[in-house]
Amino acid sequence: QVELVESGGGLVQPGGSVRLSCAASGSIFSFSAMGWERQPPGQARELVATITSEGITRTADFVKGRITISRDAALNTVVMQMNNLKPEDPAVYYCYLGALKPTPVGPAYNMWGRGTQVTVAS
Repeated sequence: QVELVESGGGLVQPGGSVRLSCAASGSIFSFSAMGWERQPPGQARELVATITSEGITRTADFVKGRITISRDAALNTVVMQMNNLKPEDPAVYYCYLGALKPTPVGPAYNMWGRGTQVTVAS
């Protein structure tokens, strides 16, 4: 069984920064990418940023220039730093694990954490 543990989030002032971390543990044979999605209130979930096993990053246009995403392959962790938070950034942020294979055989599947709330207010 695989578990995703998220940390970070909380209340941030406009223009401030937030650092979100996610650690994957358990039976992990391989996965293709880790990253973050978010779901603003009343809206659909959307991709924020991902980083592949090879270190290739993908970021949404609405956060370009405002985030850095990195991963520790040995620890199966991903960290996203988001700067200059805007009024449209409040959301539940979900850790994402792509194409997870717990064992060498069997299908791959995507997995999400429980989410962490980010609120932007002065």
